[in-house]
Amino acid sequence: MSAHSPLRVGIVGAGLIGRKRAAALGESRLMVVADVDAKRAESLAATAGAAATTDWREAAGRDDVDAVIVATTNDFLAPVALAAIEAGKHVLVEKPAARSAAELAGVAEAAARSGVCVRVGFNHRFHPALMKARRIVDAGEVGPLMYIRARYGHGGRLGYEKEWRADPEVAGGGEMLDQGVHLVDLARWFLGDFVDVAGHVGTFFWNMRVEDNGFAILRTADGRTAMLHASCTEWKNLFSFEIFGRDGKLQIDGLGGSYGVESLTFYKMLPQMGPPETTRWEWPFEDRSWRLEWDYFAGCVAAGHKPEAGPEDALAALRVVERLYDLSRR
Repeated sequence: MSAHSPLRVGIVGAGLIGRKRAAALGESRLMVVADVDAKRAESLAATAGAAATTDWREAAGRDDVDAVIVATTNDFLAPVALAAIEAGKHVLVEKPAARSAAELAGVAEAAARSGVCVRVGFNHRFHPALMKARRIVDAGEVGPLMYIRARYGHGGRLGYEKEWRADPEVAGGGEMLDQGVHLVDLARWFLGDFVDVAGHVGTFFWNMRVEDNGFAILRTADGRTAMLHASCTEWKNLFSFEIFGRDGKLQIDGLGGSYGVESLTFYKMLPQMGPPETTRWEWPFEDRSWRLEWDYFAGCVAAGHKPEAGPEDALAALRVVERLYDLSRR
């Protein structure tokens, strides 16, 4: 592949996320789709004139594939990513990238040895409200950060307790590992590494062996704090992410679709305090985070740069979640 050639891509996993990834490829070329369901693989492959297979190892090792997108259930994320890395492919693997930190460690080690680009699919970093919030924080407009308060949740659906996400052998965990890991990643993105983890997870409503709610209080070495709640008993889909600085507050609400119009509100403290100066932005269009994340990843491949949100970031997030699981077993 030359520096300016479109990436040739294989997708392993042709479910909802695999289809989202395929639709976000832009100039990249879909070469092969693998899925345990042959008809599902064929259906997605047909949208791009690509090959279809039920053998993920074949897809991950093909000579005409430069990069592999891993969009499987959690139990196959690490094995497929590892095989693709060992085959010399660049990899974008969906969050949480593995069922456990131990399972992901081998992927991280292989990525560090290989020199290929490996990114974990923390696409929320590419939502426009969060990108703008990050620019405002980096410009120092809210002052030194103090703490974050965030909530993320949905209400499930009929039969939710029978889906693969409710099976600990397949999923590795419940809601804290599913949506909660996005909150942990975003909180780390703004505040840095967490050295202290408190909280618990619990199953309040759904009849399943994984948690349907997770509550976390995380602290950095300098005492900055993140208060996070992930829930699949929210009933009305919700995303709320608030960033508090000494000079102002940033509030992100919604992610589009059923989560409501994505918006960012900047509450700027005035010297006399009192009611803040308020500025609000809205993004009432379709979710472009998948395309922006892919464009960033493809750009890293072309430039030979190590992508942000790689296996080490996913490991840090998984360790936070696992600590909550450990605390909840006591």
